[in-house]
Amino acid sequence: MTESTPLQDSQATASTAGAQRPAIHRRISTQLYAGIFGAVVLTIVASVVSWISFNNVDRSQKRVSEESVPELAGAFSLAEFSNALVAAAPRLTTAPPAQFPEISAEVTIAQQEFQARFDALLRQNPDDVHVQGIAEAANALERNITTITADMPHFYSLSRRIEVLQVQIPLLHDEVEGIIIPAIDDQLFFQVTGYRDQVSDPIDPMTRTSGDELLLYRHLNALQADMAQVTELMGSALIASEADFVEPLIESFESAEDRIQISLSAIAASEVAPGLETAVDRLLDLGNGNDSAFRVSVDRLDIIVRQDSLLAQNQEVAVNLLAEVNALVQTAQAGADQATENSAQTINTARILLVIISVIGVIGAGLISWLFVGRVLLRRIGRLSGRMRTLAKGDLEEEIEVSGRDEIAEMASALEVFRRHALEIQRLNLVEQLAQELSERNDELQAVLEELGQAQDQIVAREKLAALGEVTAGVAHEIRNPLNFINNFSAASVELLEEMAEIYEEIIDNLSDADKELIEEINQDLNDNLERIQTHGKRANRIVQDMLLMGRGGGETQLTDINDLIHEHSLLAYHSARAQDPEFQVLLEEEFDPDMGQLDVVPQDLGRVFLNFVANAGYATNKKQKEMIEAGTVGDYTPTVVLKSRRTEDSAILSVRDNGSGIPPDVAAKIFDPFFTTKPTNEGTGLGLALSNDIIREHGGTITVNTEPGEFTEMVVELPLTRAKSTPLVEGDGDGDAGGDDS
Repeated sequence: MTESTPLQDSQATASTAGAQRPAIHRRISTQLYAGIFGAVVLTIVASVVSWISFNNVDRSQKRVSEESVPELAGAFSLAEFSNALVAAAPRLTTAPPAQFPEISAEVTIAQQEFQARFDALLRQNPDDVHVQGIAEAANALERNITTITADMPHFYSLSRRIEVLQVQIPLLHDEVEGIIIPAIDDQLFFQVTGYRDQVSDPIDPMTRTSGDELLLYRHLNALQADMAQVTELMGSALIASEADFVEPLIESFESAEDRIQISLSAIAASEVAPGLETAVDRLLDLGNGNDSAFRVSVDRLDIIVRQDSLLAQNQEVAVNLLAEVNALVQTAQAGADQATENSAQTINTARILLVIISVIGVIGAGLISWLFVGRVLLRRIGRLSGRMRTLAKGDLEEEIEVSGRDEIAEMASALEVFRRHALEIQRLNLVEQLAQELSERNDELQAVLEELGQAQDQIVAREKLAALGEVTAGVAHEIRNPLNFINNFSAASVELLEEMAEIYEEIIDNLSDADKELIEEINQDLNDNLERIQTHGKRANRIVQDMLLMGRGGGETQLTDINDLIHEHSLLAYHSARAQDPEFQVLLEEEFDPDMGQLDVVPQDLGRVFLNFVANAGYATNKKQKEMIEAGTVGDYTPTVVLKSRRTEDSAILSVRDNGSGIPPDVAAKIFDPFFTTKPTNEGTGLGLALSNDIIREHGGTITVNTEPGEFTEMVVELPLTRAKSTPLVEGDGDGDAGGDDS
């Protein structure tokens, strides 16, 4: 009852302090509001200045974006398509016939695009002198392009006709030569010998050397020369480079044609060259008419001259067009530069005003911080904060000084009330602390009791495993006897089949083809079956041998193929898990170094290590798959265990990696501790990884554990190529699968 008086006094003091509220002008909140209001006023002024400046910048930017930039973009676009328009005529004149339609279509598109860009530019600047100049030059270019486009099909037709004539003229000339030359030879033979053929009698010398026969021989020779000239004249016309060169060729052709007709008239009655007149007429027809070699060549040369003239005009027009386009681009660029300069001036002005307002604001904030916040608020709050820290340390004896009539004074009064209450509560806390410590000791004793029970269960499980090892060794011995019989009798059967094959070779000639085929097929099947029996018998024998070695433990070091050891014990772990859980599935992937070779190790001990690693990995992946199936999120997840080996200059690196659930870091730090396991009591003893760690250290190697919770676990063993002393364990970033720490 005597201790209630101070508490009542403190309550009375608190109520009295709460009743004495400070005046409005003395309150810290009022003074802070005033300072904040001043800052808000400066902010509003800065915002107004920024608003005005941004409006000016916006107007300048609109001028740039709506006038200068579109004008500049249109000018650049027009320049691009004007280049295409200038290059159109040379492209058309040099286009191969097969590509002319495609190039003509591209030129048409370029003309349309140019016209569209120009129309847009004309709408923006209808009275611009450069735009008018561009229009005149573009119209001239388009007229020339239209003329060239219209001439090119006729030009290609004439070129094809020339190619045909260049083939026909030599062929027809050869045909005429094939008639004239034998006729000349026959006539000369007749004049010399008097024989027209092999049947008729010879003609007397007076007749065969008469003037008519000599004249006939001369006409044949003249005709041969004139036909050669005609052929040469037409060939020259086809390859002429100017039309003026063709006219003399035509006159020469007409003169030669007249001589040819005279010779043909003199030869026709003699019948010494049948079919000659027809062949000559066909050749002469190629030099006459509108489709003759001369007319085709002249027409083609006229088109070339006209195109050269148009191309020359295009070059002059193109220079003017590009000059006008460049002038237009420069004008648009000048407008954009002016608008940009105006915008930059506006921004600089706004920047100066904002700097001035910011300086005023900073100075005002500095004065408020120094005079009011620093000298009034922070000093008093600092003293109050220091007193609160002393209270937090337990110094409740010194009273708290209360000065002023503002919110800080109210806080000091409240803190004084708290101090008085704390003195009362401190006494009660001592009793509660003692009760709490007693409860914690009880909890620790209960935890120790549970750990002892778990250790007892693990020891019992270990004894069961030892008994199971003895039973396994006995079963392996019993299995080994029938396996020996299987292997021995399969080998004997192979020898019998070989003897049967020798007998078969002796009687093969007395058998039919069907019997031979049947016997050979049966013999092959028996050999294949015996080979499979021997292979699987040897494999079963190796498994039994490994079971015996595992049951005995320890052993002598010997050179062992590491890849084969890992392979065999991974399969043993897989089949062991399948025997316990028929639904167990895991994909074993092997990435062995073919140069790994043999190491001097204790195979049964090292086999235990990898048997334990693979069993743990399979347990973790199988558990993760079951959890995903229950949650309905299995997707394309496949339980996978990857076995790797790699040989370096001085060590062998062996790893077992799974895609299970990984393990948290707090559990990873304990996985090599004896009897530590996260598996249920009836599934694990907590000794597997501890024993594996001891075995690897006895081999002079280390175990490194890499893991990512929820993603993967990798157990990495590094063994020296030369057997060395034991080394301490090197812990990695974490362990493999939770609970995967026992064999």
